[in-house]
Amino acid sequence: MTLRGRLTAAFLAVVLGPVLLGALFVASTAHSVDRSRSAERLAVAAATVRTSVDALCQQLRAAADAVALTGADRAGAAGQVVSRGLASAVVVSDVAGRITYRTPGAPPTPWQECAGAVPAGGPVRALTVRVDLRDRAGATLGAVTAAQPVDPAFVSRLAAVTGVAVTLLDDGAGSARVTHTTEAREVRDAVLAAAGTLDGERVTETADGRYVRRIGPSSGQPLPLVLSVPSDQPPGLHTVLVGAVVLAALLAVFAAWRLARVTTRPLVELAGAVDRVAHGDLTARVPVRTRDELGRLAGAFNRMTRETGAYVAALTSSRDQLRGHLAVLGDTLASTHDLQRILRVILNSAIAATGARAGAVLLVDSGGVLVARCTDGLDGRCPEIDGPAALRVPVGSGVVGAVAATGVPQRGRMDPADAPPGEPRCRTYVAVPFAAPVGPGGAGGPGSASGPGGAGGPGPSQPPGPASAPARDDAPTIELPGGAVARPAGAAGGPGSRSAAGDAAAALGVLALYDRLGADEFDDDDVVTLRTFASHAAVAVENVRMHEEAQRLSLTDPLTGLWNYRYLRESIRREVERASRFGRMLSVLALDLDRFKDVNDTYGHAAGDTVLAEFARRVRGEIREVDLAFRQGGEEFVLLLPETDARGAAIVAERLGAAIRDTSIAVDAHGGSPVPVRVTVSIGIAVYPDHASNGQQVLDAADDALYAAKAAGRDTYRLSTRRALAARELPVPAGALTPPDGLPRAGRAVAPSRAEADAADRAEPATVETGSIEEPFGPALTGSDVARAGPGPARPAPGGGASSGPHPPRQSRGR
Repeated sequence: MTLRGRLTAAFLAVVLGPVLLGALFVASTAHSVDRSRSAERLAVAAATVRTSVDALCQQLRAAADAVALTGADRAGAAGQVVSRGLASAVVVSDVAGRITYRTPGAPPTPWQECAGAVPAGGPVRALTVRVDLRDRAGATLGAVTAAQPVDPAFVSRLAAVTGVAVTLLDDGAGSARVTHTTEAREVRDAVLAAAGTLDGERVTETADGRYVRRIGPSSGQPLPLVLSVPSDQPPGLHTVLVGAVVLAALLAVFAAWRLARVTTRPLVELAGAVDRVAHGDLTARVPVRTRDELGRLAGAFNRMTRETGAYVAALTSSRDQLRGHLAVLGDTLASTHDLQRILRVILNSAIAATGARAGAVLLVDSGGVLVARCTDGLDGRCPEIDGPAALRVPVGSGVVGAVAATGVPQRGRMDPADAPPGEPRCRTYVAVPFAAPVGPGGAGGPGSASGPGGAGGPGPSQPPGPASAPARDDAPTIELPGGAVARPAGAAGGPGSRSAAGDAAAALGVLALYDRLGADEFDDDDVVTLRTFASHAAVAVENVRMHEEAQRLSLTDPLTGLWNYRYLRESIRREVERASRFGRMLSVLALDLDRFKDVNDTYGHAAGDTVLAEFARRVRGEIREVDLAFRQGGEEFVLLLPETDARGAAIVAERLGAAIRDTSIAVDAHGGSPVPVRVTVSIGIAVYPDHASNGQQVLDAADDALYAAKAAGRDTYRLSTRRALAARELPVPAGALTPPDGLPRAGRAVAPSRAEADAADRAEPATVETGSIEEPFGPALTGSDVARAGPGPARPAPGGGASSGPHPPRQSRGR
């Protein structure tokens, strides 16, 4: 469908839609108003009929009462009532119902009493009122009945009073349905058919536009009547509306055709000119016929074609402008801490600015190896390795290694078959180093990936020393170049660092691009461009390092290198949620050095700091990588052992107690010679969900157990005796036996061997209660126990975390 056809259809829809809706609205409104008015007229007429019939009944009652009150001359009274027109007939009967007097000219039967709700059999011929005759004692002597005929004159009077057509129905057993009516013969059948469909006194409409309502019989109005009124709607209204719509449609079609033709003609000319420009003819012009929007569009197109030629000629000089824009972009990118995103933007911008086909950003790790952190277009160029992500080049080896070692950019050509080992195959290349000045937080400074504490330090479950970065497999982390985590302060000069003449700097990485489009070799301008991008990359890496160092300082204890109280609150919440989600156990150990105040008072606070640092080092050596160690405050510490039940936690507590108890700690007594100090530790154990239902409760349970260990004489551990409010019921296989030590286990119940059962019979119950487990590595240990059986130092892994906010550590309570 052409644009002209679409415009015509749209105009018709816009114009004819409201016209049709307006016509429908007028027709429906006129019909609604007419129906409402007719229903109101019928309601007034129905009320008038009831009033008239009720007045007639009251008149008959008054006439009957007048005859009944007359003594002996009731015949004379009846004659006066009839002569005055109060009733057309009076009948006097005795108690047995025999007529004793009847006025002449009485209407034929059947008669209908005014108080009767059901009409008598056959058509109603008269309305009557019956009054009883009584003596002075109240005994019934007979009855007086006054009657008024229901004839065409009566129905005509009702029609005249109400202003509507009235029909008296025959509800008897006769064949005729109409007794008397004022309806015209041509509409009578339609009115009676509509009345036959009515239930109650609702209003309906006939096909010829009359509105019908049925009333009675009911109490006080015993006549079955049908009322009808003609419609007040002007005749031919619908015809007029249809004619108006047709006329509006014809006018709209003509106007739409004319408007679409005038509108689309300039657009057709513009489309032809666009096709010519698309085929390379920049001399195409469009005639400007009007001053409206289409005319301005044609003028703008003509200006665009004139200026496009100038733009094509200026594309070569636009590269310098692009470099300026990229420099501004680099300043913006340096303000974010998402290193991977920064490197991706820098690499893509460098490839776009130089026309390279592929590129990579390599960062120096702690082992002196350039590791690819971001690549693009290197698929199929590195057959010796498993994809571009595994690209690793030693510093000083190959092209990029030499650039990182010397700090001098390189560009040139090479045969793809002669590419250095481990580097991408290419024909042309350019590589630029990027470095940061040496200084606090700079290369080789605090947080440097190449200094001590970089990759290869102790494991992530607990900081290895005062400068280590907290880490967890699921905690929030930020990696340094090479995959290392923020680590303690170290001197520059590690692998991958260098000293440039006139400006001491350490190489952070290399930005390398390969195979320029068109097979041209990269030039010096490209080197300048890449130096700009490399400087932004260096600033971004330094910003990330400083951010990580600030994060590390906010989450670790500076003396022991363990996590601080702030990170404890976040970790206990996270570990409890994890244990609840996967249906695992979480053991919490609360540790407190026994009589630590005596160490401070005897040897000084410096010696106390030495004891705390050494205690933290031994704790780290006894727990797994996934465990978390915290300094809660003073000499109080907390351990979180994920997926560990009470048995495993007891084994850890026993090993920690032995590690602290068996070897004294050498301290300097007030600056003198080293003095060995024997230190012991008391430990409280609580297990989630056995002893608590949330993080704070399990900490409190472990704290209470720690008090119990202190009360038991110190240098021991105690298991919490609390029970969680919402304990979970664990299914136990048939025939499962309780472990000999009575401690709850995680995992599937396993029946002990005969040797274990004998050992359990010989074991004393107090052994576990005091924390002295003689055989901690029996065959009945669960999976978590076996994992703890193998001693050894923790291994490093990436990770880290942050709490929701700082919280002051709890103060020691003098234990």
